[in-house]
Amino acid sequence: MPVEDHQAAVEFATEAGELLLEVRSRSELGKALGGEGDRASQGLLMERLASRFPADRVRSEESDQTQALGTATGRVWNVDPLDGTREYSEGREDWAVHVALAVDGVPTVGAVALPSMGVVLGTLEPPPLPTPAVPPRLVVSRSRPPAFIPAVAERLGAVTVPMGSAGAKIAAVIRGEAEVYLHAGGQYEWDSAAPVAVALAAGLHASRLDGSPLLYSQPDPWLPDLMVCHPTLATAVAEALRAVGLPES
Repeated sequence: MPVEDHQAAVEFATEAGELLLEVRSRSELGKALGGEGDRASQGLLMERLASRFPADRVRSEESDQTQALGTATGRVWNVDPLDGTREYSEGREDWAVHVALAVDGVPTVGAVALPSMGVVLGTLEPPPLPTPAVPPRLVVSRSRPPAFIPAVAERLGAVTVPMGSAGAKIAAVIRGEAEVYLHAGGQYEWDSAAPVAVALAAGLHASRLDGSPLLYSQPDPWLPDLMVCHPTLATAVAEALRAVGLPES
């Protein structure tokens, strides 16, 4: 992919993150702040993408989902202007901005901004593959952890680490702050396209729970499940999932 695509993803995610911090600095915490942040970030990202890549299609959480995306082939930007709206509106750090480009359904370019942490992860210069910790750390939703997590954690000898947004969880694996992230119960493409692109660029394993590839820009943006983990743990995680029974998609 052209370097310009990778650079643009980082630039746009960074700029949106800075805007979100500015919005929060002058507003009261609470539900209304989440909506204000979503709208501000969405407006900025749509403007930047339309200006820089006018021929590309865009799928965003805050856009009209009744409009068909069309074929999955070609270039499609997949954007989450504010991943972790609840965490953002509560004044927490574990929220993110996602900007990704899928080419023929494959997440090829991505940037994840973690503005409250002063971090931006991108596919142009992904972090080096970290050394996995022992015991492994399994990052889970702080509000809706999948029911199978305790059994999988026991089989892996893992400790669980609760965290907010999907972007923050996958970023924790990318940064070596955790070794495994598992999700079931469904997300949308924009929840994971950018962090999965960065994870793959960094040499991590990323797939559906059954091991099949993660594909984006599909007619239905619903993505039932996913796993992101250190590559040395991929087989053990897959065996643990099979042993406890894969959740139904």
